[in-house]
Amino acid sequence: LKMSWFWLYLPLHLLMATCLCHSIKAPTTSSQQSFKTNLFNFYHSLILADGKETTIHLLKDIPKRYYFALEEGRVLAPFSITVTPCDVPIEWSILVYKSPPGKATPGDHDTQEVSKSQKASSIASTIFSYKGNSVETYMGMSSHSALYLLEFLSTERDTHITVYLTTDTTSGHLYPELPADPRIDVIGIGHTTVTLTWKHSPSVLQHRENIQYCLLVNEKHNYKSLCAAETAIRSSGMKLPPTLALSLSPYLLEPQQVMILSDSELSIINKVSSGEVRQVCMGTKNTYTVPSLSPSTQYYFDVFIVNLLTNASAAYTGTFARTLEEPEPKVTELKDGKVIHVVLDGKKQKFYSLQYQARHKKIHFTFQLCQGQIQVHITRNGKTVASENLSGMRYFSVKGKLLDTYLVQLRSTEEFNSSVKVQASPHFHKPLFPVLPESLKIKSFSKLRTCRSVTIAWLGTQEESKYCVYRKKIEEDQIWRELQSADRCSGPESRHKAEKVLCKYFYDLNLQRAVTTETIKGLEAGTLYLFDVYLFGPSGIPVRYHSKVVKTRKKC
Repeated sequence: LKMSWFWLYLPLHLLMATCLCHSIKAPTTSSQQSFKTNLFNFYHSLILADGKETTIHLLKDIPKRYYFALEEGRVLAPFSITVTPCDVPIEWSILVYKSPPGKATPGDHDTQEVSKSQKASSIASTIFSYKGNSVETYMGMSSHSALYLLEFLSTERDTHITVYLTTDTTSGHLYPELPADPRIDVIGIGHTTVTLTWKHSPSVLQHRENIQYCLLVNEKHNYKSLCAAETAIRSSGMKLPPTLALSLSPYLLEPQQVMILSDSELSIINKVSSGEVRQVCMGTKNTYTVPSLSPSTQYYFDVFIVNLLTNASAAYTGTFARTLEEPEPKVTELKDGKVIHVVLDGKKQKFYSLQYQARHKKIHFTFQLCQGQIQVHITRNGKTVASENLSGMRYFSVKGKLLDTYLVQLRSTEEFNSSVKVQASPHFHKPLFPVLPESLKIKSFSKLRTCRSVTIAWLGTQEESKYCVYRKKIEEDQIWRELQSADRCSGPESRHKAEKVLCKYFYDLNLQRAVTTETIKGLEAGTLYLFDVYLFGPSGIPVRYHSKVVKTRKKC
């Protein structure tokens, strides 16, 4: 607009202020021009940019106004305004200031004072108003030049919004286009998965390389825009990368975020107080199965179509689904005195259940950990009687009533598989496992090491038992693997005959003296050896002591 039109369309209170200045002192042409320029520069910062998305911050209960003017001389002037609330509901409206034809011309306006009749003729009318937190677009068409005022107000709290104005409706859109049916369909529900599908955006067909779909999964509610979702996550204490589409760099992640990149899909998982918030960008695929969900949990799903060049997005209509309840775990029955070997999946982290019905008041549970580490939870008639993390062999003695039902639940606490042997028997029943010493550690004596021999010691018990010693030559890079992968339930039958050193019997009624030593000779200088001791009880079932690695001296 030319300056004359801009002045003519100023709001009524500004026109009154202008007249008041004129009534006090008629300014010269130069001072008049300076006054106009200063006032114009003040309002220039509140003029809404055309063809650009503008972020506007709103303070509670304080309205904010932006102006824009349609170009003079166009027969028809189409325009559209899109407002996206990024948090709480807001109120916004569009007012238009129009002036009847034949009013002040550019030449006359620079020298004449604005009259009261001219002020009154510049009338404002509201052409659109909205209250809520949905993304709204107003499309208008004007046959003459006009000045428009947009007013925004937040009555709940400080917030921010984005506003996009365009008068060019022929060269494409900033926002990706939604299909005629923007709903997300749930086509499959499992215990830990939900499968979704949605209709393709027309923008994908036209600009496939610059468009992608991003999915947001959370346990709270649906979001009507991408900026609303980001604001909610940030308010829960998270720092979020600017958009889902640009969250492709690991250095943008916070400690509470986990990024997973597989099969050309990017997943970012945020751990927040209200649950898990998951973001997945899957390119232009319009069907996706969300994995690793919790059973019997309601999830909300939002799909956003994102333009990678402009960073603008549009939201499909969100949906929700509840995963199926987890099936009752299979329960294996424990029988008196019978040993059950259980292998636990470290990846699934699920409990394995064993059930035992007592035929005696006193019950003895024995756990021999073979590999890894496990968590044991024992209940009697639904009430917990023992719960512990195990890293070796452990006995639990419990006292109850006849026909009490015991449930033993086992779970691996490692990322890899763990295994354990379990036995339940009456307290007076002769146990299959041997009586164990206070510690299953093997001790070596550094001062007694030579180039050709090593001296080791281990604890015994008050019960006469058989002990067998084995040795194995290993390399430096094999130590961790040998110690971690050792099956502590396997007996000497799994060892090579050449590794056997000796077998011996011993016991001592005085536990303070129940210790034995052994010097292993015929070793190589400067060499690493892995030593194992096996304890055999009356039943013949072995218990393996913790392996010990010792290196002989290089020089003697």
